[in-house]
Amino acid sequence: MTELAKLAWPDVAALLEKGCSAILPVGATEAHGPHLPLDTDVTIALGMARRACRQLEEKGRACIVLPAISYGVAEYADPFAGTLSLPESTATSYLRDILLAAVKTGFSPVAVANAHLEPAHIATINQAIDDVRSSSGTKVVFPDITRRHFAERLTEEFQSGACHAGQYESSLVLSDDPAAVKEDRREQLPPVDISLVDAIRAGQKNFIEAGGDMAYFGQPAEASAEEGAATFQILAGILVESIEEQISSND
Repeated sequence: MTELAKLAWPDVAALLEKGCSAILPVGATEAHGPHLPLDTDVTIALGMARRACRQLEEKGRACIVLPAISYGVAEYADPFAGTLSLPESTATSYLRDILLAAVKTGFSPVAVANAHLEPAHIATINQAIDDVRSSSGTKVVFPDITRRHFAERLTEEFQSGACHAGQYESSLVLSDDPAAVKEDRREQLPPVDISLVDAIRAGQKNFIEAGGDMAYFGQPAEASAEEGAATFQILAGILVESIEEQISSND
């Protein structure tokens, strides 16, 4: 598995000469309960991207992981300390310009591995991708895991919508960054069986209004590293399939 930030420029040139795809991990810096770190979404996006890159390399396809984006629209977590939310216009232009830079460098296809699921944030990704296509004619790959055909492959809690810093995300962080999880807190947290998806649709503006006064939804006490590892394989598989479909369409 290859990360762009760890390479020297001649190494990148060699990869580009034979054709190389690139994956951009996208997350946010926001509250994830009292037990998970603020960079939870970044950790998940990186885990997804790294595994997908490794799978592609095993298939003989060159691939690199770009440095992660750690900021986005995070208004729902705004009441909680440490959350750093960008305006939609800033988030869109920042992502667009990074994607355009990757395209200009010669990576193809370029894909987004996103783990921050706030609707306004996803809207900025879609807008940035539309802008890239309008200005360069290049299609950026973005498997949006909130779409039903992808979500149905993920865990029961994810599909329920009660999955912010719950069993789903806690398991993923336990798998890739266990030292960052406050286990003494996680194990004592009661379930918050409220669908954040339904709360957003009902017009609630932040986690507190939605019923998550500790910035989590779901069942974090039920999380396990084993579940996280299995879920990462599914997420990586979704990303690999989407990249390979784009490669096939370009052939």
